[in-house]
Amino acid sequence: MTVKECIFTVLKGMGMGAANSVPGVSGGTIAFITGIYGRLVNSLNNIDSKAVKLLLSGNFKELWQHVDGGFLCALMGGVLVAMFSFAKLMVYLLGAFPIQTWAFFLGLIIASSIVLLAGIKGWKASDAIWIVLGILLGLAVVWANMWINAGSQSVQTPDTLWFIMLCGMLSITAMILPGISGSFILVLLGKYEYIMIVISDVLKFDTDAIIKLCAFGLGCVIGLLAFARFLHWLMAKYANQTLITLIGFILGSLPVLWPWASWNGYGAIDPLTGAPADLHVMAGVIWILLGIALVLGLEYLGRKSKN
Repeated sequence: MTVKECIFTVLKGMGMGAANSVPGVSGGTIAFITGIYGRLVNSLNNIDSKAVKLLLSGNFKELWQHVDGGFLCALMGGVLVAMFSFAKLMVYLLGAFPIQTWAFFLGLIIASSIVLLAGIKGWKASDAIWIVLGILLGLAVVWANMWINAGSQSVQTPDTLWFIMLCGMLSITAMILPGISGSFILVLLGKYEYIMIVISDVLKFDTDAIIKLCAFGLGCVIGLLAFARFLHWLMAKYANQTLITLIGFILGSLPVLWPWASWNGYGAIDPLTGAPADLHVMAGVIWILLGIALVLGLEYLGRKSKN
């Protein structure tokens, strides 16, 4: 791998990392746009039994070539740099401009769902069952959010290391699927803002945050090696059914991002001052439209790049 290729791969990784820090924009979409998605999937799939044998036999040079090590290291390095950089920004925005931020996220998710639905070919009557199933699953998650923690922004899910590791496992699988955001999975799990704060605190060399981020990272590794391979098989065998169900799930989950919902914590009280909240209706609508425009713009660039 040349120095030039390495630099461009790091930059593409930074694009993926930035995208995955925002609910609604998928790192997989960025990988598609920049032309590295196929190479990424192949590299991950090559972390297999042959790779383990090469590792145990000490044949590191062949192992490096087998898994495309230079590419993976450069890409993941870029992803990590971007995620650490964006974490502080996300924590600030969620605290200072919660309605506008969640509105932007909502616009991203709406547009992503539209783009995904438009991209599915060969619709069948039976596909309606899969999208309804996905919507019902998404609504079930929203209902659980409202029932478990009414009046709060997010579900009070455990802060234990095993659950943080589980969050890493589930969110990383979404990262490699075009159109599905890993950060959105963290929102549904009630851990998006929490993980952003953890990543931000790691830069302060907070020991507790470092331990939690290690647990999250371990979950990501396990997810890549286990679930990602299963999802790759599922997408290869049942691509339309899987994607339609995922889209339905996203659509059913949309209320969890509604900026003005009282159970999101912004219905009556300003989160910064404690005074009656300005609902920023017009600003929220504008940011929803900006989120939609961003995703549609990325989709246009993706189609132009593919052509």
